Amino acid sequence: MYQRPIPQHLLDRHTEPGRFIQPLSDSCYVPGDGSEKKISQLMLKRLFDITFALIMLLIFAVPFLLIAIAIRLTSPGPAIYWSDRVGTNNRLFRMPKFRTMRLGTPAITTHLIPDPDVYVTAVGKLLRKTSLDELPQLWSILTGDMSVVGPRPALFNQDDLIALRSEIGIQQMLPGLTGWAQVNGRDELLIAEKVKLDEAYMREQSFLFDLKIIFLTFNRVLRCRGISH
Repeated sequence: MYQRPIPQHLLDRHTEPGRFIQPLSDSCYVPGDGSEKKISQLMLKRLFDITFALIMLLIFAVPFLLIAIAIRLTSPGPAIYWSDRVGTNNRLFRMPKFRTMRLGTPAITTHLIPDPDVYVTAVGKLLRKTSLDELPQLWSILTGDMSVVGPRPALFNQDDLIALRSEIGIQQMLPGLTGWAQVNGRDELLIAEKVKLDEAYMREQSFLFDLKIIFLTFNRVLRCRGISH
């Protein structure tokens, strides 16, 4: 896995003592007190992640191919864009997305780009509106870099978001394909609001809560809500 150190000033943050235990592996941490119940929940979550990702990959195999061909035919560059993202314990990993922006677009969040419509491709507008550009992240779920549900992975240069999450321990969770913040506003939310929702998920997470978030995600995607670009 691709790794690059996070700036030290972001790592010199302290969470409340005892809130998190040591990782079971290099890429997975368990919030809580380390009880057998927590470990069982982690195993169930991982089993669900793998099953969900495999089923979705089978369902979308043909659409994947058609989307990739459409991207290549309508704009120069690869079909898949690999983005440097912050994962568990503030480690960087490469996250795949269908490319929706033109080559040479600044590597910052879309809402910070002046006139982002200049950079979004014709196919990219549709992919963003339907969230189909996120589907290659099913690969990251299979590799263990991501979960189906969790805080959305920050860009490597989103220092403010990384710092706020590190203050309360959110960085110890696997980032997700979707999350509680995504179904409560997504692009419409301020960073501080996203972090509060991420913290709420961290404290209340359960298998049933994950299922609720997945259901709400499909509902929002079908209605194209919470997407500004």
